[in-house]
Amino acid sequence: MSISAQAITKIYDKQKALDEVSFEIPNGQIVGFLGPNGAGKSTMMKILTGYINTYQGEAKINDVDVRQNPKAIQQNIGYLPEHNPLYLDMYVKEFLHFNAEVYKCSKPRIEEVVKLTNISPESHKKIHQLSKGYRQRVGLAASLIHDPEILILDEPTTGLDPNQLVEIRSLIKNIGRHKTTLLSTHIMQEVEAICDRVIIINEGQLVADEMLKDLNENQQQIIHVEFDYSVELEAFNRLQKVKKAKEVGLYQYELHFDTTVDMRSYVFDFAHDIGLKIKTLNRKSQSLEELFKTYTTKT
Repeated sequence: MSISAQAITKIYDKQKALDEVSFEIPNGQIVGFLGPNGAGKSTMMKILTGYINTYQGEAKINDVDVRQNPKAIQQNIGYLPEHNPLYLDMYVKEFLHFNAEVYKCSKPRIEEVVKLTNISPESHKKIHQLSKGYRQRVGLAASLIHDPEILILDEPTTGLDPNQLVEIRSLIKNIGRHKTTLLSTHIMQEVEAICDRVIIINEGQLVADEMLKDLNENQQQIIHVEFDYSVELEAFNRLQKVKKAKEVGLYQYELHFDTTVDMRSYVFDFAHDIGLKIKTLNRKSQSLEELFKTYTTKT
């Protein structure tokens, strides 16, 4: 097991940042770590990397306890914090050479990560001359310099423009094929494009832990229907498996069903029985963003 967190609890003064959070991540899995601001994501990542060592519970990297042997686990982890720490007055290769010396890596490894992260065109510049996208690439290169088995990336695409976001997303997906990756982000499309699994925490507690393919298969069915006249929302209770109905426009309704059976024919029969005509009838899937809101929004 690459990453193991068992009943992790962290309290700042009187605030419980993490409340008995447990999960395990096997070798080679890419996991999206989601939650609202202040949910405890960064705290958990700092615990797993050994940056925070005062907490309750047990954190292990490759079966090594993080508190007991932090140097050993740091050799196995590549960590990119949310605020990418770079020495802006250094040249790109100078900065990577500095990191290589810290980890006692060979000089050829510097050229390998430069090629891997596609920063060759800008590698002759000082870091302060780089765009935000290239700075993120340099941060990724630094986290990869010692060829770690595990990557922990905290909001790696924050502040990037759409083109830079696509580039970094593609880079992370390519690198993640060969490493266990825990990726914190607010961008749901990023998770859908990159990750195998999603873990969601809210107010310090784990509220969801699912394989992404299972979430897609089991998500609610949503049907958008437009009639030629208005319908009282209570009338939709006649429909089997209906979980929620809401009005989204003039004579337009969004119906949520807790079933994988296609309910459009049932909606058609419902309209016929009460004497309504259907103008449009469409089925859509619930997005990861909507699922995230379900898990993290108070009712």
